[in-house]
Amino acid sequence: MASKDELVFLPLGGVGEIGMNLALYGYGPEATRQWIMVDCGVTFPGPDLPGVDLVLPDIRFLSDKKKNLKGIFITHAHEDHYGALNDIWPGLNVPVYASPFTAGMLEAKRNYEGTRAEIPITIFKAGDRIKVGPFEVEAVGVNHSIPEPMSLVIRTDLGNVIHTGDWKIDQNPSLGPLTDEARFRAIGDEGVLAVMCDSTNSMRDGISPSEEEVSHGLQQVIEAAEGRVAVTTFSSNVGRIRSIALAAEAAGREVLLLGSSLKRVVSVARDIGIMDDIKPFIAEEEFGYIPRDKVVVILTGSQGEPRAALAKIARDEMRNVAFTAGDTVVFSSRTIPGNEKPILEIMNGLIEQGIKIVTDAQALVHVSGHPRRNELLKMYEWTRPQVLVPVHGEAAHLTAQRELARSAGIPTVPRVRNGHVLKLAPGEIEIVADAPVGRFYKDGKLVGDFDEMGIGERRKLAFVGHVAVNVLLDSRHDFLADPDIVTYGLPEFDDEGESMEDTLYDAVLGAVEGIPRARRKDLDTVREAVRRAVRSAANNGWGKKPIVTVFVTRL
Repeated sequence: MASKDELVFLPLGGVGEIGMNLALYGYGPEATRQWIMVDCGVTFPGPDLPGVDLVLPDIRFLSDKKKNLKGIFITHAHEDHYGALNDIWPGLNVPVYASPFTAGMLEAKRNYEGTRAEIPITIFKAGDRIKVGPFEVEAVGVNHSIPEPMSLVIRTDLGNVIHTGDWKIDQNPSLGPLTDEARFRAIGDEGVLAVMCDSTNSMRDGISPSEEEVSHGLQQVIEAAEGRVAVTTFSSNVGRIRSIALAAEAAGREVLLLGSSLKRVVSVARDIGIMDDIKPFIAEEEFGYIPRDKVVVILTGSQGEPRAALAKIARDEMRNVAFTAGDTVVFSSRTIPGNEKPILEIMNGLIEQGIKIVTDAQALVHVSGHPRRNELLKMYEWTRPQVLVPVHGEAAHLTAQRELARSAGIPTVPRVRNGHVLKLAPGEIEIVADAPVGRFYKDGKLVGDFDEMGIGERRKLAFVGHVAVNVLLDSRHDFLADPDIVTYGLPEFDDEGESMEDTLYDAVLGAVEGIPRARRKDLDTVREAVRRAVRSAANNGWGKKPIVTVFVTRL
């Protein structure tokens, strides 16, 4: 081992936020350090990012280190862990290691989105070990709300690190595997330098209910329902889809799937054999011929997405499927922070139609896929790390796990956020540098930063609208014709009841005529005078200054 070799951890996303998980592990001297990436996820834009489809992690840090990036490991196929791979991988072009289900989801995603990059996947699943540069990586099976999740044991000459990924302890899941306690204990006996641990539910006491209990809860709701039942959940939660389907079958009901993402996930799950015991789902065209008390619909839209199946049903826009008073809609999901309002709007729309709403506040119809405090304590007990680094959470979650780990007697619990380069070994555990960190934005087919994608201008447009002015001058620099004014997003009338367009028209005339004819030869001067005059007139009559585009032409 060279004297300058170091083992470092660098999160570029997911630490200080929920979503967009991307972690780097580096080994060696700083100048020639070799790296592996764990996960490559996205987060979803809110209303403050108009037009943006996805938010991606900024990987500028790797721009001059690509030759030293030895591989990418994906722990599971949730969007916040693998959703950026199709966009980011072409610039890296390194081996990707993932489970069969994750590989299938990547291929289905590529086909659906028409992505050009075909990413070669090396299948990597629980029990496998692979040597990548100075790292040996082992996959350990854990339970989560998706098929084939894994934790990673990253072995180096300077110590072993466990990256838990998303996990929970469920002794009776609808879909395996069980979290492998025996393997974690054996790794703990081997010696664990650090655990990078999921913090999502670190503020919740106790242990998570089992998926088996959720299945019973769903069955009770379905059996008690007099009319149709719709259950909305995350499309990637194959275990929950199985639970709903089995509950429906036990209640003597047929099942219909609605939503393209649900159908893609189920297709991949069938391909790898984890839906073989579930009866075939009915076709959408059959829905109208089945008695109301004999059908369950599993559908997308649990987060209030306006284009998802549930929102379309709430607006009565589905061709073959409709719900009526007396039917039941079950929200078998948690509300992602920021989605409260659109979800509430859909609920209210359904309630207005006489449809009954059931959430996990009324019945056990959902359980999280992340560990509560007693489950975290078990992971500490199994692995006995020298260092515990809370990840996968906002500041409140990270701090809660930090305090829990300290109370459990773990010697070192550093405070780490996105962009911190944490030296794990040798010597003192400390943050030794800050890496560039930020966000890229996917908008249609393009990816760029905030300014490149024009997001700031769109925000302005959303608040203040736009005015376009076209001015034609003759050879003497007088008006050749009346100026043209087109407004978008401005009020029709100003504060005195005058037409806004007339007010702006007068401002354009005054601006041009107020410039001596000799100075009108400078068209830039005319253009700027008109722009300022229009903004000022709008501000006087409205109280806001719109974005103004001025065209000045001399004929």
